[in-house]
Amino acid sequence: MQCYKTLAFLLLLGLVSAYAGTGALPAQSAAQPSVFGFLNFNAQSRIEEKFLAVPDARIAGQDLKALTAEPHLAATPGDRRTVDYVAQKFRAAGLETEIVPYRVLMNQPQEVRVEAFDPSGKLLMSGPTREHVEGDPYQDDPRVVMPFNSSSASGDVTGEVVYANYGRLEDFNELAALHIDLHGKIVICRYGENFRGVKVYIAEQRGAAGVLVYSDPQDDGYYKGDPWPNGPWRPETGVQRGAVQYLFKYSGDPETPGVASTPDLPDSARVSPYGNQPRIVSIPLSYHDAAPILQALKGPGVPQGWQGALPFRYHLGPGGVTVHLVSRQDYQRRIIWDVIGIIKGSEYPDDWVVAGNHRDAWVYGAVDPSSGTAAMLEAVRGAGALLREGWRPRRTIVFCSWDAEEEGLIGSTEWAEQHAAALQHAVLYSNMDVAVAGPNFSASAIPSLKEFVRQITRSVSSPAGGTVFEQWRVHQAGEETHRENAAPTNPDELRVGDLGSGSDYTPFLQHLGVPSTDIGSDGPYGVYHSAFDDFAWYTQNADPHFLYLQEMARVFGLEALRMADADVLPYDYVAYAREIAQYIDAAKARAGKDGLDADGLDALDFSAAEAAADRFMQAAQKVHRLQAAPSGDLAALNAALRQAEADLLSPGGLPNRPWYRHTIYAPGEYTGYAAVVIPGVNEAIDAKNAPLAAQQLSVLAQALDRAAQTLDSVR
Repeated sequence: MQCYKTLAFLLLLGLVSAYAGTGALPAQSAAQPSVFGFLNFNAQSRIEEKFLAVPDARIAGQDLKALTAEPHLAATPGDRRTVDYVAQKFRAAGLETEIVPYRVLMNQPQEVRVEAFDPSGKLLMSGPTREHVEGDPYQDDPRVVMPFNSSSASGDVTGEVVYANYGRLEDFNELAALHIDLHGKIVICRYGENFRGVKVYIAEQRGAAGVLVYSDPQDDGYYKGDPWPNGPWRPETGVQRGAVQYLFKYSGDPETPGVASTPDLPDSARVSPYGNQPRIVSIPLSYHDAAPILQALKGPGVPQGWQGALPFRYHLGPGGVTVHLVSRQDYQRRIIWDVIGIIKGSEYPDDWVVAGNHRDAWVYGAVDPSSGTAAMLEAVRGAGALLREGWRPRRTIVFCSWDAEEEGLIGSTEWAEQHAAALQHAVLYSNMDVAVAGPNFSASAIPSLKEFVRQITRSVSSPAGGTVFEQWRVHQAGEETHRENAAPTNPDELRVGDLGSGSDYTPFLQHLGVPSTDIGSDGPYGVYHSAFDDFAWYTQNADPHFLYLQEMARVFGLEALRMADADVLPYDYVAYAREIAQYIDAAKARAGKDGLDADGLDALDFSAAEAAADRFMQAAQKVHRLQAAPSGDLAALNAALRQAEADLLSPGGLPNRPWYRHTIYAPGEYTGYAAVVIPGVNEAIDAKNAPLAAQQLSVLAQALDRAAQTLDSVR
């Protein structure tokens, strides 16, 4: 039977070349346009044309097939085999390649059990139920890890159940307002709206004994459309595994914040892991297993907006259900492996362009992250083709395949902490995690790089016709029309998101101040972190002919090439200054809202921060003119441009979480994924702590003044 599957796959790949031709190269005009950052773009244009011709959909599909051949959870034999595969591809392209090990604390499950009982002791459910649908060719592999949460505590606890909607801060506050005491209770909440670790964090703060997190069909199941295998959405038994590490405190090995956890690091250099790990049990569930618990719950009916899509009325509890949770986790210091491939720069070898994607997966990870790895490998192959023709980038390019991202961004964080001094000169960290879940390109970046990303997408063709930029604009216009019944006010300035957390840019930007971007291509994707995120799902739902892998390889590689070869670093600090001024205005308005007067927030003095933001804008406008027509020392100009981003770091870090040092962007303490802008100020306002808000306004003003002085020093 396997030979027929292999033959069918090869026939499918054989068809791809015909389709790949439709996405070959963007149309080039006879007169090359000027590109911000280049004195003369003609030579660079020829290099980019050669690069863009290399990434191949068929080869990307072969790589994806190989990378998803078996489960490859971090620190397992399957993970190690992907290490060797990626390293071989890096070496074949001509990269100086190193496999870098780290020894980090991680758990793997020994036993995970959930039992629910009614008041008479009748068993309502026992799980977790094995993930299964009719016809998935990969689901029965015995190496598929049972549903569990990385960073969960071990324990054996029993308690009454309380439903907490999405487990947001406002949801827990609503329960408190209804006088529902969570001490000793088991909280059940649904995935979505915030990071799963935040749900556990707040539940632990409120005294809960354990947490169940389930996937409601309203959010990624049949309410959205047909579930797998008939469509892309989560089937009844699908479970979202995930880390519940307190990522908003710090990322990486929980025992070594700020220090690289190299294999020879002495135990005396390690700290308690509870700086960013829960002490309570948490277990993920499918909606198949959650339904009997939710259906039997008593107590008040849920508030408006808390009802999910299961076919019964939801109640808050407690009452009606008692749950017994067993979690036995095997915590060990395990070896993980990053793969690092380097192309040394010819003129500025100490200035690094770092481009990374993680490689480890909860199970097969066809979309997350293997689509990103396959695309990166084709970008590497394109760079290798240029190397064979004698090309060398002006700056050093470092391609990185990270391990143990799923357990808390561990591989990237340990490497970044190990190379913190060298990364002071890194001019870009380009991230790609979920490269392809569908056809809709999206991106996030710091404001100074948002236009850089837009310009890159103007140079890459889309399988749907035209350029990636044009298809991105069409999709965003459709989103705006759907949401607001109106087209975007400025369709040429496409929305680029802000960087919060949840992927490997976190240590680079928010700990070390490296200018960063993150790109992906989205679509209906309901099998996230489940056993069903496999090659069969991918080829049926996401990218049957691997043309979007080809597209993302081109975008990802072009980011690295263009930044590596730019005469002047193409940072737009005017855009940065504009957004920061808007953040300050919004914080000022929030501080003065009705109901906050008693806390003194209405009396906060924003004048110093506003004046610093104005000075930053003036310096940004001056340096932008120099970037457009440089006449002096380019090395000095570039050094100042890079230093200005580092100036936005706070030496003392954010209140209560000093590992996060960026004064403009951080993951929110109560969001985890989503970015909080000017986080020190806004989180103090949220906490109604006027003295802390005033202190953080001063920190912000000092950072902006440092950056303004750096930019203003350029002559």
